[in-house]
Amino acid sequence: MEKGLCEPQGEEPWRVLEFYSGIGGMRYSLERGGVNAKIVEAFDINNIANDVYEHNFGHRPYQGNIQSLTAADLDRYRAHAWLLSPPCQPYTRQGLQKHSGDARALSFLKILELMKHTLHPPLMLFVENVVGFETSDTHEQMIEILSKTGFVTQEFILSPVQFGVPYSRPRYFCLVMKDAGMSLNSGLMQGLFVGYDAKRKPALFQKQHSNNQQLSTLSPLFGHEDDTLTDEHDQSEIWDKLLQSCEPVERFLEFKNAINPLETNSSYLDTLTVTTDASGELDNHERDRSDGNSWDQFSVPLSLIERWGSAMDIVYPDSKRCCCFTKSYYRYVKGTGSLLATGQSRNDKAASLEEQCLRYFTPREVANLHSFPKDFHFPQHVNLRQWLFSCYALLGNSLSVAVVAPLLTYLFTQPSEL
Repeated sequence: MEKGLCEPQGEEPWRVLEFYSGIGGMRYSLERGGVNAKIVEAFDINNIANDVYEHNFGHRPYQGNIQSLTAADLDRYRAHAWLLSPPCQPYTRQGLQKHSGDARALSFLKILELMKHTLHPPLMLFVENVVGFETSDTHEQMIEILSKTGFVTQEFILSPVQFGVPYSRPRYFCLVMKDAGMSLNSGLMQGLFVGYDAKRKPALFQKQHSNNQQLSTLSPLFGHEDDTLTDEHDQSEIWDKLLQSCEPVERFLEFKNAINPLETNSSYLDTLTVTTDASGELDNHERDRSDGNSWDQFSVPLSLIERWGSAMDIVYPDSKRCCCFTKSYYRYVKGTGSLLATGQSRNDKAASLEEQCLRYFTPREVANLHSFPKDFHFPQHVNLRQWLFSCYALLGNSLSVAVVAPLLTYLFTQPSEL
């Protein structure tokens, strides 16, 4: 994209509110996308996520309940854009799929309702969630509210694989912009635009033919024709081509030698010192894993291999894909993410699972597959076992910077003729 198109309409940066900020994936995406933006406030109720956010950005998000916010509270920020990554549990396949009936969906709907009552509503919104959200009644309510309040949407379902990252994590994205094409003659529309000044007038999506559509293609983002995943007959073939174009998994590992993990690229393991928990005891399983060097924390115990080996998704350093890491990775092995084989070659079919020397991906490696920058770090913590659980949980609830960055670039870019 042409340099400078992400500049706001004026000398000051775009003012952005970051809801459900987690460990800062949206903020990193803004930075990677080259958007001239200022996070005027971030919001998250998770204390540990806020520790990580503060450690990396030097600012602690507002930790109160989002549902307690008022329209006046939001007006004070005079934000041009709201970025939202609301809880996904109401919409996941493994969950109860209660949608808007789930208490965890209420804060998101509250924010949308508040927007109708603000004097300074946003020009743009960006919503991220799991695949399944787009078929929920929460989605129906969102689209209805946005339509009635003068917004247009462009919706996408995209995966890091489409951006060259060997990571299968398809997600739903909704890009929302105030409709500059709507007539301002009606009293309703005049009221909606009362909070805008001349420098921040509503703009247009670059590719307006995609308005109010749901896409699985990259063409609006990069300005070329791309029928990726749009033809059902060719989906399998296209997906295979995408996988082959991905970087190998080894490019995302923090170890120079996957077979000899003690030769590291980073000092991450140096920060992982094992201590006892609050009661002064570790259970036998964890004690076995924490003896010796900290690398042992990432090896898969033989007992788990014997019990769950047939259900494990195993990848190799030269693999071009791995499965989505969920918040339960490292706590469970079935259906929570891939394991890395560091022993025998994938071509050695005679090798048993025990001989594969299976290990978990480290938190840094999962962050790499989420395309977090090298300067992202988790703060040190005295209790390694519980802290690792927390790190994986936070990453499992995060997003792919490689996917979100170009989406935000596209959202904040104004057509050159305006």
